[in-house]
Amino acid sequence: MAKRYVTIWFRHLVTDWMIRRQPALRDVSFVLAEPSHGRMMITAASKAAQAQGIMEGMPVADAKAVEPDLQVFDNRPGLEEKLLKALGEWSIRFTPVAALDLPDGLVLDATGCAHLWGGEQAYLEEIIAKLHAAGFDVRAAMADTIGAAWAVTRYGTGSCAVPAGEQAGALLPLHPAALRPDPVVLSKLLKLGFHRIAGFASLPRAVLRRRFGEDLLTKLSQALGLAEEFIRPIYINPPYQERLHCLEPICTAAGIGIAIERLLETLCRRLESEGKGLRTAVLKCCRVDGKTVQAEIGTSRASHSPAHLYKLFELKIPTIEPALGIELFVLEAPKVEDAEPQQEKLWASGPGLEDASVAELLDRLAGKAGADVIRRFLPDEHYWPERSVAPASSLKDKPAAGWRLDRPRPILLLPTPEAVEVTAPIPDYPPMLFRYRGRLHEIKRADGPERIEREWWLDGGEHRDYYTVEDEQGRRYWLFRSGHYNEDQRGQWFIHGFFA
Repeated sequence: MAKRYVTIWFRHLVTDWMIRRQPALRDVSFVLAEPSHGRMMITAASKAAQAQGIMEGMPVADAKAVEPDLQVFDNRPGLEEKLLKALGEWSIRFTPVAALDLPDGLVLDATGCAHLWGGEQAYLEEIIAKLHAAGFDVRAAMADTIGAAWAVTRYGTGSCAVPAGEQAGALLPLHPAALRPDPVVLSKLLKLGFHRIAGFASLPRAVLRRRFGEDLLTKLSQALGLAEEFIRPIYINPPYQERLHCLEPICTAAGIGIAIERLLETLCRRLESEGKGLRTAVLKCCRVDGKTVQAEIGTSRASHSPAHLYKLFELKIPTIEPALGIELFVLEAPKVEDAEPQQEKLWASGPGLEDASVAELLDRLAGKAGADVIRRFLPDEHYWPERSVAPASSLKDKPAAGWRLDRPRPILLLPTPEAVEVTAPIPDYPPMLFRYRGRLHEIKRADGPERIEREWWLDGGEHRDYYTVEDEQGRRYWLFRSGHYNEDQRGQWFIHGFFA
């Protein structure tokens, strides 16, 4: 099959992008500029600015003389490449191979693609229409060679598909700049009166090489198809997705389970080979009636264990309604993380959180009772009790500091202290009785006080005097008095936690 290439020219790439972000700039003259040798030089001009004679490479001061209301924005280095890469990834819908053509173009290998859109011209028109709808002013052309398509796109008339084998006829009437020569070579050609490629294309190759160098001869040969030109395609990471088509619609829970097992085996094999593990997975079931039902699972650490992941999905199977049958299963892993290999320990009696079975157990519990019922906290470097613990997002999180062991701390810390009624023999003594939620507790033992001052660099307020107390039934509590004793204040005692 003969090669066919499409080149796309974004005539106002950066300014079109800015108008997409700020529609108010559509009819406004504006430019992007950056400092160069002590002057602000224009790097891109909007279509409205170009209509007034303001072009790239002009000093901003000269442009301001032409248009006093000209708006000037700072240029962002590397923006063109970033935009073209995003557009190149978008263009994968039209071709499997796309490449950047800096600073303002794309090259698509359209071999064998055009028939899917009803022909080459319809293929080109679809690409242009999509980009115009997105706000980009573009031109495009198709030819047997990259050089010919590039030349017709920028120096031809309109966007067209050059018939196969006729790139020479399309090239010869064009300006020599269409061959992308070196500026010095282009200047020589124009001085010698070659204002069309046809004027020198038929000259002997030895003459062209001696007068204009090897580069021009190479560019001409590539455009005519006598030499091959290579592109560097954009690499797009393939999504972590597996699909399973069914010969017959699946209607039973057993069939759904078998499909999930097969998908997980394939996906986990790929994840393991890349040193990855999934944190979330989504199963999409496409039914015969055109509707899609799905089930989602999550893990507390990156996992590529098919057996463990199947146990999580097994809990979701009853929620999947097959109706008349499922004809396609799609398993996606939208969130993937590095999975650290476990090092075997000969004498590990209790690996704790490093044991994969612990994470798998937590995942099963979360699948049954909900992810919100399982919490893990890490110590935080604060004196104030409410700030001394921080929630952990996963089992891989490591504490920045160790737990404080020099003072007793409750197993359960209330997020907000609750007021209690207290009877104390002397204001600065531990309480003898306290009433909490309507129940009276008689204190048999008490330890304290432990004064904890507020972190003044974060907020202001009273200090706290904490007491560890034990009631008549052996239950221990963490009580505190807020601030100094004051006869005018009521209810300044609070309960803040419960010991085991």
